Amino acid sequence: MKCKINRNAAKVLKEMLATGEAEGKMIRVAIDYMHGDHAHYKIVLDTATEHDEIVHTEKGIAVLLDSREEFLDGVWIQYFYVPQEEFIITNPSKSPHVHNH
Repeated sequence: MKCKINRNAAKVLKEMLATGEAEGKMIRVAIDYMHGDHAHYKIVLDTATEHDEIVHTEKGIAVLLDSREEFLDGVWIQYFYVPQEEFIITNPSKSPHVHNH
């Protein structure tokens, strides 16, 4: 499975991982819900389960992806500061739709 992270997202995710709440946990990209031919994604702190693949990104952050979910393979996590601070998670290989998180 593949996962890309932009520089801003890497900074914010590293800050999330540095909190007490994140102790012993990793970043997980999960499907929030499916809508027609595309998925909406969310980011949560979680621990690995038997169906997870740990994807090591080029930004040095390991991300948990459920290997049973084809819509997670190829996700791209971006973080933008303008027009508002938010994560935008897309999967260019599965859908042209953008989901703001």
